[in-house]
Order: sequence, then structure tokens, then C-alpha cells
Amino acid sequence: MKENKYYFECTTCGAKYEQNEVTYLCPVCEKKNTPDIPPKGILKTLYHYGKIKNSAKWHKLFDKLKAKEYRELLPIDSERSLSWLKVGKTPLYEISSDSVPIIKKGSKKVFQILLKDDSQNPTFSFKDRASDLLCAFAKEQEINTIVAASTGNAGSSLAGICASQKQKAIIFAPVSAPKAKLTQIIMYGAQLIPVDGTYDDAFDLSIEATKKFGWYNRNTAYNPFTIEGKKIVSFEIFQQMRQNIPDRVFVPVGDGCIISGVFKGFEDLLKLGLIKKVPTIVAVQSEKSDNIVRNLGNDKFVIKFSTTIADSIAVDVPRNYWMTKKFMEQYNGESIIVSDKEIITASKVLSENTGIFSEPAAATAFAGMMKYAEKELIDENSKNVVLLTGSGLKDLNSVQGIIKIPKPIKKLDEIKL
Repeated sequence: MKENKYYFECTTCGAKYEQNEVTYLCPVCEKKNTPDIPPKGILKTLYHYGKIKNSAKWHKLFDKLKAKEYRELLPIDSERSLSWLKVGKTPLYEISSDSVPIIKKGSKKVFQILLKDDSQNPTFSFKDRASDLLCAFAKEQEINTIVAASTGNAGSSLAGICASQKQKAIIFAPVSAPKAKLTQIIMYGAQLIPVDGTYDDAFDLSIEATKKFGWYNRNTAYNPFTIEGKKIVSFEIFQQMRQNIPDRVFVPVGDGCIISGVFKGFEDLLKLGLIKKVPTIVAVQSEKSDNIVRNLGNDKFVIKFSTTIADSIAVDVPRNYWMTKKFMEQYNGESIIVSDKEIITASKVLSENTGIFSEPAAATAFAGMMKYAEKELIDENSKNVVLLTGSGLKDLNSVQGIIKIPKPIKKLDEIKL
């Protein structure tokens, strides 16, 4: 009989489950959940790390930049189940802090900035990493209909990957989501269900639909494999840095799933003995949607309703709060809050100095790095990864206040240089 490849551990009670025993949440802890606090019972996917280390081929897992070789640490049987689209393997651009005037002016130290540009995924966002893995798993299980709640990126991602896999996507999204993201969802052929409410309302309705219709659910953290898909970014960073790790990784945070994926990827490397420590991961949130960072030191979770311009990280009830909190405590994670003004400024600075146009949620990470530099919190000659999670073309409205389209001309002498 074939041994199970992975198993689950509840982040709340520590109960362990074999891969065929559960799908979403710990069945014991799920019963205690209420709508006003982050759900407990989120499952963590674990592998038989000792056996992987003792196998003849484990050391080849990270020899080259080939995501297909990560299959030993993914909950799928074959890399052929993944989409034929190019998901992951995104560039890691290297610049120096003194090449960005505003950073040079604000900090006396010179340090390295490494920009992980995940806007180059097929649907132009980091969310393709999770969608690709979940769709591959669903394909192997002969599941054809997948549902998700989204402010836009996860929905357009699932829609695009499902289109490549000939699967059906059903997306619950707030009617307030950026038009570009809703357009993507529809263009990919998914069924869009606009929700008259927040992301949290869309999330809850998608769970109800999952239970009523039996659809496979891609929701952040609710499905443990979303974190497994997202952790691959840490593997790539490790490879692209020639099997080294950065000093810090700045991550935009909403639900807590991306940052947990970053932690989980480095934790897997740690358990395999490939690294000696997990790098310092910095959670960056908008002051208008800081429900994770603001609560980290609290005994009781307190909701603050979100209104940030960075819609992709606007979350009232962060679904992966408890796992994020545990990772932050275990590996000495750091956090910083930035204003919406700082986010938009960071987007402009990033665009003008690097040629990378990021949406507000992605620029939040860059804003966090800039604020760290201003506070002289970044060490001289250190290596700092900034995770850029989505393209600025996904939300053009957010930057209209800081740009001005010139008036048209008829003659050359009308040009003002």
C-alpha cells in the first residue's frame, strides 16, 4: 500500500489528520468558529521531511530553477497536472538603495533591494501560484468546478488558470472590486457572482455555496493548499540567490495567506537542513486595514473595518490570522504600518525608478521597505527582498490623483518641456 505523501496539522489544537481525512478545516475547531473573529482550525500541510532528506534525489530539488522539481514538497502526484501556462519562476531584480533618490535621501546606509516581480505571472498577480496548485490537485481528483471569493486578484487568477485547464470557475466578488479585475474574470469565461457587500461577505457566501453545491473551494487559508502554492516563492528566492537567503523579506499583508506561504516555504527549507534559519519576514499593512498587525500583541482579536486604497489587502476578518501570528512569533517576524498616501507614493517611486508599475497592494511592501530605510532599520549592505504581488494595470483608478494627462497639441511649439 502506497504511503501518504503528506498530512495535516491543525494550527489551533495541533490535531493531525491523514491526507484523505479532511479537506478544509479541522472538524473539531471549525465548530467553535463565529463570523466576528478569524477562523480557527486552519490546517498546515506537512511532509515526511526525514524521508525526503534520506532519499537519493532530495538534494537535487533545488539545483536548478525548475518548479517541477518541487513536487516532493507539493500535494500533487505529477507536475504534468499543473497548467501549461508559465506560473512562477518570476524575476528577482537587483538594485541598490542609492539608485533610488528618495531612499538615498532618507537613509545614510547603502543596502541591496531585490524586487520579486510576480506581476509577470499569467494573470499578472501572485495569486496564480495558489490557483495553479489547486487546479492541478482538482484535476488529479477529477474535480471540474472550483469556487472562490475574491476582491479581484484571486478570482481573476482562478478564472485564468481554470480556462487553461478546461475547468469551471465560479467567483464571488464584491461589486466594488476594480473593474479591470472583474473584466479579467469575465474574459476568462468564469461565472462572476457580484456581491453587494465586502470581501468577507463574499467569502462567507462562497463557503455556503461550497457546502450546498459541493464545489471545490479555493478560498485563502480555508483550503490549506493555497499556502502550499504560495510557498514556492520562497523556494525561488532561495534558488535565485544561489542557495542563500535574504536578510529581510517585505510582504504586503491582508488575509495573512501570502506571508504564511513565505514563512512556510522557508520553514520547509529549514526542516530539510538547506538553511540554518528563516529570514526576517516583515508584514506590511495599510493603517486603514491593519487587522493582523494591530492585533498581533493582543489577547483578544478586535475588528477595524477596512477602507484602504489597496483593495487586495482590505480585509476585516483575516482568514489566516492565527497561522500568521504563530509564524511571526516562532520566527521573530517584524511588522510595520504605512498610510495610503505612503502606498501611492511608493507606487510612483517604484515606477519612476525601476520601470515596474505595481498595484497599491504590491506597492505596500515597497512602502514598508522605504519606511524601514527612513527609520534606519535596514543594515548596511544587507539583502532585502520586496515581494511585488500584482500589476498596476489591475487598478488604474487608484493612481489618478497623482498623475495628470497632458493636454493634446496641434503644433510642436505648444510642447512644454
